[in-house]
Formats: sequence, structure tokens, C-alpha cells
Amino acid sequence: MSGTERRAQLLRIAGDEFADHGLHGASVEAIAREAGITQAYVFRMFGTKKALFLELVGAAFDRFNEGVATAAAETVGRDALAPMGAKYYDLLSERTTLLLQLQGFAACGDAEVRDLVRTRFAHMWHTVADTTDLDPVTVKSFLAYGMLLNNVAALDITELDEPWARGVRTRIHPGLFDHITTETNR
Repeated sequence: MSGTERRAQLLRIAGDEFADHGLHGASVEAIAREAGITQAYVFRMFGTKKALFLELVGAAFDRFNEGVATAAAETVGRDALAPMGAKYYDLLSERTTLLLQLQGFAACGDAEVRDLVRTRFAHMWHTVADTTDLDPVTVKSFLAYGMLLNNVAALDITELDEPWARGVRTRIHPGLFDHITTETNR
């Protein structure tokens, strides 16, 4: 296996491990065992367990961010929100990516993790704000719905037949944000 292939394999295995167990609960020993290599090789490739975690969490945020940026294409204003939201919703099916993003938030007690997550979240904010050229209240509302969708996806309630579960599964349609502006939020 080439170095590039080995690195990709380790990132996939480590992504699953960190998604399931977080920064402190994940085991480099388990990652190495599944890859059929030594822990020393993992550390030689990534430096530290936290460095590996940071790389994975950063990539998870980037995956969502790149997806919504691409989905908006050349659309602007409120018209960009529907394709951005639809793409974000679709990306939530990538469970490992979603859980890595959430594990990043959960590990924000660590200053390095918090700095990375802040930077990536700021990048998401700027992607939505710059693409749409909408006011901060609308951008905030859009991202707030995204965070709710994260939680719903993490809870895996697709088959749960209860009123609250059906309610949070309701699709958001274009026009939802038309009434949310800085002016109406005074």
C-alpha cells in the first residue's frame, strides 16, 4: 500500500473511531489494530492523537462548507438558501462526517479544538453570508436550522413515529426565511 493509500485508510478508520468515541474516548490502539499496523506508525504519520482528531474534524466541517458553497453556484440572496439547505440536508446522511463535526463541538473544552471549530464555523458563516449577501439575522436563522438538522440527524429519528419526531423531520421549503430580517427582528 502506498503512503497516500495508507494515509487515506487511516483517516477513514480513525474517522469512524473518533466519530463514535470522541477525542478522549477514541483509541489509537484500535485504529492501528484495524489498519494492521503499529500505534507508532500512526503517531509517525499524524504526530499526536489530537492532531489526527483536528485533521478529521476540520475536514468534516470543510465537507459541509464546500457542499453548500458549491450548491449555491451562481445563485444569490434568499434564492441561494434553498439549494444550500438541500445540500446540507443531503450531506447529513454521511453519518461519520456529521458525528465528527459534533465531536468537534463536544471537545471545545480544549483550546486547540475550540480554535479550530471556531475558525471552521466562521468559515461556514462567511460562506453563507458572502454567497447570499443577506443580513446577519437571516444568516443566523439559516445556520440555526442547520444546527437543529445536525441534532435530528444524530438522533437518527427517521423511523421514529412520534409527533415531535415527525415535526422536526418536516422539510424546510423556500420562502421560510422571507420574513426574517434585521428589521423584523427588532
